[in-house]
Amino acid sequence: MNDIIREIESEQLKAEVTEFRIGDTVKVHAKVTEGTRERIQVFEGTVIKRQNGSSRETFTVRKFSNGVGVEKTWPLHSPVIEKIEVIRRGKARRAKLFYLRDRVGKAAKVKEVLR
Repeated sequence: MNDIIREIESEQLKAEVTEFRIGDTVKVHAKVTEGTRERIQVFEGTVIKRQNGSSRETFTVRKFSNGVGVEKTWPLHSPVIEKIEVIRRGKARRAKLFYLRDRVGKAAKVKEVLR
């Protein structure tokens, strides 16, 4: 049974996935359907979480919009995601950056790394 599930999940994996880590600032280009029209909407923010693996892998991006923190979680291999652009590389010493939720302004920044 597990072999069948693994086979189905492997078919759903994307061929190429952009390499990014926790703490990186990314632009996620996602498809949005409004009625009959479809357009690309860009969500730019800091990756605060990446979890699971294979076809079930998800990542969460956090940004500030009009002074309010907004988080969105996407499946990494979702057909809704057009592409992921890495804007800045960040230095993170932990796997999940939930402490950024309590911070505002400059305190919510992650140090930049030149890789």
